[in-house]
Order: sequence, then C-alpha cells, then structure tokens
Amino acid sequence: MDKIKDCTIDASGKILGRLAVEIANILRGKGKPVFLRHKDMGESVVVFNTDKIKVTGKKMTQKKYHSYSGYPGGLKSRRLEEMMERDSRKVVWSAVSGMMPKNRLSSQMMRKLKLHKGEISNN
Repeated sequence: MDKIKDCTIDASGKILGRLAVEIANILRGKGKPVFLRHKDMGESVVVFNTDKIKVTGKKMTQKKYHSYSGYPGGLKSRRLEEMMERDSRKVVWSAVSGMMPKNRLSSQMMRKLKLHKGEISNN
C-alpha cells in the first residue's frame, strides 16, 4: 500500500470554485497513473487561509446557502458573506463536497480534508 502523504494548499487569493476542483482531484487521486474510480486512491489535504478566498462577480451578496430542518417554516438561507464571517471553512467544505462523487466513498475521502482559517504553525 502507498504511504499517504499530506498535500498543503494555501487558499489566500484563490477563487473558490477553482480551489475546490484542485482539492477534490487530490482527494480522489485523479492525478495518479493508477487511479481507480471505485477505490480511495487520494492523499490527505491540508488547506489554510480559508478566510482569504475570493469569488468572482456578485457571488458574495447573491450566492445563498440553504439548510432545511424538515419542519414547516424550517428553511434557513444565508448569503455567502454571512457564511464567510461565521466560518469560512464551511464554505470551502461545501464547495469540495459538491464536487465529490455521490457514493459511499465520498465521506471516506472527505475525512482526509483538514481546513484552517488562518496560517498553520510549524511546531
């Protein structure tokens, strides 16, 4: 078996969607010559500076995230700028999880994603 290596990505100044594609491809292992879509071939990914990502156009005010509790009147909507103020890691996690395959392997692969708001220390 391959030894799993850490891949570190600095998210400062990167566009959200393009960053999510890059992370999803590493988590799935699509860049490897031995890639098999039915196996978890990817590496673990550490992303830092998630609070410094960029979006294009008017997405910061117009893009909405919805959560539904299942009860009548239980739909909550938040704009992207509100989500970034609360926790920017949820925005990146949501973008990456939307680009993963919709099967049992996706949760296994998403466990290898570590997100940090600021810089990571070298201790």
